[in-house]
Amino acid sequence: MATTTISVEEAKRAAAIRAVEDHFDPSARYVGIGSGTTIVYVVEAIKQRSTNTSIQFVPTGYQSRQVIVQAGLVPIAFDSLPEGEVLDVAFDGADEVDDELNCIKGGGACLFQEKLVAERAKKFVCVADYRKAQSRLLTNWPTIPIEVAPLAVHTVSRALKVLGSPAPIIRSHTLAKTGPVKTDQDFFIIDAPFPPLLTPADVSAASVEAATAAGDNVSGAAVATVVGAGQNGVWEVERLSREIKRITGVLEVGIFCGDDGVRARARGAMGGQKPVACYFGMQDGSVLVRHAKTKAV
Repeated sequence: MATTTISVEEAKRAAAIRAVEDHFDPSARYVGIGSGTTIVYVVEAIKQRSTNTSIQFVPTGYQSRQVIVQAGLVPIAFDSLPEGEVLDVAFDGADEVDDELNCIKGGGACLFQEKLVAERAKKFVCVADYRKAQSRLLTNWPTIPIEVAPLAVHTVSRALKVLGSPAPIIRSHTLAKTGPVKTDQDFFIIDAPFPPLLTPADVSAASVEAATAAGDNVSGAAVATVVGAGQNGVWEVERLSREIKRITGVLEVGIFCGDDGVRARARGAMGGQKPVACYFGMQDGSVLVRHAKTKAV
């Protein structure tokens, strides 16, 4: 029997409909709306499920605000949220997602505001198509987007090379005469290639293996400080994110890692960078759902 294959856009729509069915509450007060082509289908699905005009939608940039307005929904700027108010949910896409739901975002140059919104939400739900589902970050997507002050681009580029990125480049418009891409903050984007990133679980497993092989000569904790710390350019995802963020001139890093919203709120924060679930529209019309692995808080 022939296998049905749908288009990428149809796959995005299928993932959006399923994610909204599972995570959108028509009685919500505040909902975050991310950037990118997939989010158009999320807003479309929300509009079909709710006519509640009291819901306010927080965009992650100019493009997502336009999508909200064109759908007849009510936008509210992030910095207009009442003090202490938390978003009920935030929907956004990703450029790549690994097995542990770490994400690369920023292909559309909105990573700073996307991270602000994700960290203000009770839960961040990722919606994407099958091309974005990989076992490790930087498997298919080639670079880490980094939002950088224009004055510091060369300083940051040099520091990235020290960390092991062979050829970081300033993102430019298709027409060279228009110059570098600028974010909503008027910053530039540096796209930095690295080898595929290890997950925290990879590092933990490697630490145990190395410590066991070394016997009494080295502890697992000591090995853990070395494994995934940039040897031969190979990094663990959370450690690399921290190292890049420490570079003077970097506003934000397009790696979303660490806690998801549920775990972050359990320790007293508003929300987390990682999604609680990722919905991938597949070529056969199905939707693959990856959930966050449960860990002790």
